[in-house]
Amino acid sequence: MKSLLKSNYILYFLLILTSWASAQGLKSPNGNFEMAFELLKDGTPTYQLEYKGKELIKTSKLGFALKDNTKSLLDGFTVVDSKTATFNETWVPVWGEVAEIRNHYNELAVTLEQKETERIMTIRFRLFDDGLGFRYEFPQQKNLVYFVIKEERTEFAMTGDHTAFWIPGDYDTQEYDYTESRLTEIRGLFDSAVTPNASQQQFSKTGVQTSLMMKTENGVYINLHEAALVNYACMHLNLDDENLVFTSWLTPDAVGDKGQMQAPRHTPWRTIIASDDARDILASKMSYNLNEPNKIEDSSWIHPVKYIGIWWEMITGSGSWAYTNDFPSVQLGKTDYTSATPNGNHSANTKHVKDYIDFASENDFDAVLVEGWNVGWEDWFGHHKDDVFDFLTPYPDFDVEVLRDYAKEKNIKLVMHHETSGAVRNYERHMDKAYGFMAENGYDAVKSGYVGDILPKGQNHYNQWAVNHYQYALEKAAEYKIMVNAHEAVRPTGLARTWPNLIGNESARGTEYQAFGGSKPNHVTVLPFTRLIGGPMDYTPGIFEMDVSKLNPNNKSHVNSTLANQLALYVTLYSPLQMAADVIENYKRFPDAFQFIKDVPVDWQESHYLEAEPGKFITVARQDKQSNDWFVGNVNGTSERTTSLKLDFLEKGKKYRATIYSDGPDAHFKTNPQSYKIQSKTVTSKSKLKLTSAPGGGFAISITEL
Repeated sequence: MKSLLKSNYILYFLLILTSWASAQGLKSPNGNFEMAFELLKDGTPTYQLEYKGKELIKTSKLGFALKDNTKSLLDGFTVVDSKTATFNETWVPVWGEVAEIRNHYNELAVTLEQKETERIMTIRFRLFDDGLGFRYEFPQQKNLVYFVIKEERTEFAMTGDHTAFWIPGDYDTQEYDYTESRLTEIRGLFDSAVTPNASQQQFSKTGVQTSLMMKTENGVYINLHEAALVNYACMHLNLDDENLVFTSWLTPDAVGDKGQMQAPRHTPWRTIIASDDARDILASKMSYNLNEPNKIEDSSWIHPVKYIGIWWEMITGSGSWAYTNDFPSVQLGKTDYTSATPNGNHSANTKHVKDYIDFASENDFDAVLVEGWNVGWEDWFGHHKDDVFDFLTPYPDFDVEVLRDYAKEKNIKLVMHHETSGAVRNYERHMDKAYGFMAENGYDAVKSGYVGDILPKGQNHYNQWAVNHYQYALEKAAEYKIMVNAHEAVRPTGLARTWPNLIGNESARGTEYQAFGGSKPNHVTVLPFTRLIGGPMDYTPGIFEMDVSKLNPNNKSHVNSTLANQLALYVTLYSPLQMAADVIENYKRFPDAFQFIKDVPVDWQESHYLEAEPGKFITVARQDKQSNDWFVGNVNGTSERTTSLKLDFLEKGKKYRATIYSDGPDAHFKTNPQSYKIQSKTVTSKSKLKLTSAPGGGFAISITEL
């Protein structure tokens, strides 16, 4: 009898222990967030997240489906270990919105064993004051070495039919306008949201891209994204719009696989940033904190860049990337071009580049971007071959030596342009010579492009194979001390902390689309909540002439922005790489407004988000890292709005001169975009300003200590 009671007692104790072990909890350092991990009865791992005592993410499943009839890592798990930790540090970024970043989190690492297969998987959770990050880890083990992911099943179960700011799922482009709708409305709006001629494919009518921004009916803002995307496929989200559950959807490779894995390995972090104050979403540095520290031992050669460029005239169609239209007679590497007929419209010629170098030098810019300097454009336009660019051979009207020396004399750098045309293997073949050529000629920054279908055929812009290429290019550039501004590459996920030579990406709908038919006037009030969560964007602001036909009579596009809004973008859309994108002639027409672009820095000591609402408005104040000067920017949505601006971020007891660039009383992005006014006044930390922003408008302020 005693033996039976003892056995029952042991069984009862083991049941309690097992139940306790399968349910784990964790709180954020400030206590606002609380998460729970639990195994369901069938051994399925799940998590749940609360914010300020209310459910934010309902119970959501985790795991992987594997290829080739291999038993999936979805269920059958038991908890074999659980560890908690606390981490708190302050680190200094090479460049950024702030001079220091605090990295403070509580951690829970739950190690699971799938008894049937004896395979081990750890799920690591990090809970910050601004949200949750978690990833999967596969330690070295005998029963899980090489495996292929059929699909990752990471769920984000919503608590209601939230308002979302979304772009359609797509394996090859992120260049969409954002749609604002309820989650249950995505299906009905999906087709109309897809940009004509976009490469959207193989998605359900509820597939969306991250970073996804949402707002609950109770006023809580939620952002879903990923961090530290390395050697893994980019994550999209498919929505079960009946149950309001998002599930991860990885970008496939040429044969449909979602990931080639070899233990020991780990996935990127899945991130949930949330707050009841929209400004906290913009200020979050969680994406950077989930990335590894800087791997570039000597980063002294990495520096912020303010530049102008030979670009907008070609985007609008008034200039040409190609030297000739006679592409059948041109061969890669041919330098005399005696059989080619110049088209007379080639923008990247020596005289024109000198004009831009002069203008940059006169106005204290750092660099000039030159696109269309190298041979191959006419052949690419004609055939889209995979080997048309060697990134070394200039057109006959672009004198490398003369321009190199002229730019150096003027203390200006030239930014190289490498349009890969999506031919990734061709770029990799030429990369060492191309970067070596740059280093020899004093070019320390490159704008790379991946326009068109990825070659080899069947690959996508955002699958594991392509992600590995972008990483290879970035690390190879670091060997040559070259900074990278990658366009059409995968969207950033905070990787610039680890590799700060990644000073910019496009990876979203930039200014060029204003010359391709336009973007929504509130587009720039959404980008900081979505695209910029993972890192800076080379948006190329600063357009002063909104009527594109003034440059090209055949182009009837209109830039949906006021001139004051364009100035504000230098503050609201953070980037250490900022372009004055318009042509020189338009800046000479408005020298008083151009003064703000000349004055505004691109590296900051601190930043304060003063007011924000996705799709509606954003106002930001930033302090220059090199002085006591402050700069304020406001971008507005589609309705006129008045801002009551407190200047309490200024140092107490000091006086400042504020120069205010604002919309004129009759300004409107469509009907009167160039209506602006400039006023100057003395201000202190006690001052308040009342400023009205037009539809698609805004204001910019430079504040200098007296």
